[in-house]
Amino acid sequence: MTDNLAQRTRPSRRADGRVKLLPSWWLLPAGALLGAVAGGTYGQLQPAQYTATSSVIAVASGRSDVDCADALGFAQAYGRVAPQLAVLGDAQVAAGVPASKLRQSMQVATSPDAPMVAVSATSSSPGKAVEMADAVAGALVTQANHTKATTGIRLERLSRALRPTEPSSASWKLTSLVGASAGGLLGGLALLARPRRSADDAPAQAVVPGPTHAADAHGTLG
Repeated sequence: MTDNLAQRTRPSRRADGRVKLLPSWWLLPAGALLGAVAGGTYGQLQPAQYTATSSVIAVASGRSDVDCADALGFAQAYGRVAPQLAVLGDAQVAAGVPASKLRQSMQVATSPDAPMVAVSATSSSPGKAVEMADAVAGALVTQANHTKATTGIRLERLSRALRPTEPSSASWKLTSLVGASAGGLLGGLALLARPRRSADDAPAQAVVPGPTHAADAHGTLG
């Protein structure tokens, strides 16, 4: 019976030894490594995105009661009008893409110091990004010039979009770095949230009775 109990306790001790070989902080490098691999894979599989920017400027249309401050204010207003369907509906013909895709892929920026509107478009094709940016900027100029008799402000092209030579999307190196940071953070959170073992949770030691002397056993039986 003693031999059987000893044989039962030996595998459990070996298993406990294997578990103790892994320190508690192994979650941090493991999470960072998995995050880096996932981020790098995502960066390599996603198609590269290119961004082109076309700019227009608001100027007075010849009225004496319009100054630079008015042009600046109308430039801000036209920047808010650019993503609307009235502009994108005209631009989709020249861009060759639906208005919904134009709205998703375009960004409009204005300056607080200059009456300028910058229209940027992003696409997986550098040429298509140029076409979309120029199309939206051209449609915005057309819409603004329809009301220049009333507003006293017209829009003119400041610069056409240039064909981008480098992608604007993140490289696989950057996505790997971001993934490693996120994985390390998750590993740290898992390390902090893991259950703590207390002294009460330690496995109880099995008490094995010691062998008796043959002489005592014989005397007892006699």
